[in-house]
Amino acid sequence: MSEPFSAYDLPAPTYRRELTEVGRGTPTGELFRRYWQPVALSTDATTTPERVTILGETLVLFRDGAGRPGLLYPRCAHRGTDLYYGRVEEGGIRCCYHGWLYDVEGRCLDQQCEPGGGRRRDRVRQPCYPLIEYHGLIFAYLGPPGRRPAFPVYDVLEDQVDGQHVVADDTSLGSGGPVIVDCNWLQHWENVLDPFHVPVLHGSLSGLQFNERLAAMPSVAFEDTPCGVRSVQDRDLPDGRHLRRISEVMVPNLRIVPDPKVRSSGPDNKIAWVLPIDDTHFRIYTLARLSDPDELRTARSTYGGKPWAELTEREHQAMPGDYEAQVGQGPITFHSEEHLASTDRGVSMVRRLLMRQLKAMAAGEDPVGVERGRDTVRVAISAGNFIDEPETANA
Repeated sequence: MSEPFSAYDLPAPTYRRELTEVGRGTPTGELFRRYWQPVALSTDATTTPERVTILGETLVLFRDGAGRPGLLYPRCAHRGTDLYYGRVEEGGIRCCYHGWLYDVEGRCLDQQCEPGGGRRRDRVRQPCYPLIEYHGLIFAYLGPPGRRPAFPVYDVLEDQVDGQHVVADDTSLGSGGPVIVDCNWLQHWENVLDPFHVPVLHGSLSGLQFNERLAAMPSVAFEDTPCGVRSVQDRDLPDGRHLRRISEVMVPNLRIVPDPKVRSSGPDNKIAWVLPIDDTHFRIYTLARLSDPDELRTARSTYGGKPWAELTEREHQAMPGDYEAQVGQGPITFHSEEHLASTDRGVSMVRRLLMRQLKAMAAGEDPVGVERGRDTVRVAISAGNFIDEPETANA
């Protein structure tokens, strides 16, 4: 009788640092910094300074008395006091220590202790990042100034009809979890291209978390797109109709997952960004074009009628969702211990996609989707739930 493979014999595990670490100077950290990133809800920027951490950088967010948002390096250029304790005024934020005043672009407007308000104040600049507000989210560009790209706008948000409006949301995973998720960003982002976990995790082992239409094992094709990867999932429904479900990701961290409750047929109406806070935490910002403002809330799973946050530890163990599955891989999963199989092709494609962008940047090129020379660029989304009606299916 052969001995079982002992955990004692396991080599020291490793993870793919080039794909998971997001600080300044790391390969993927620099990739993120070549794109506009959502950093807060518009409502988060007020006349009370707030600390925000993005890609391992802690910054100070505020909105001046004229309504302009600012995102500044926190250490005052004078003597390093944290601007989190500053006072917001009409023209900007004033340091609590010696009263130096900075506008939202970091210009020093006043040096309160200096004669004449500081005759050389024009020579001082507080480091900052440019911001754009879009449909209730604040986006920042944290990369090299000379490579600032055009700001992307998305067809699913721009093509509104009467009675619709765009809602900004930051309440995390659709199947439940805290706003700040305590694992590496990639563990969630690549999960979008893992449709085979849906009928297992969400359709049987934890009960029916989404919709009975998604409980069947799909036939799946994975496809490269100009800026990402998508999965095309086909399911024959019990009523004779056919469901084609398309999910997609776009570099570096955009995810488009159709309504898991499959409440309608057609293109998806929302997009989301998986924003790394640091190497072991992320959060999700969502924009959705809605007629019903409660649609995002009602799309979230419940477990025996209870929301995720109200479950006991034993209930989390008995009915795991995306949070448990992804955080259960550890703060950063050990890639050296994986055994990828044929159904993991989408995950492999996503990782190769990221590696191609890192190689392009190392060669001095731009990653995919980066355009310059104009203010905005329109981005088309292909994701959605598409149900063939009987007459279409039998045509």
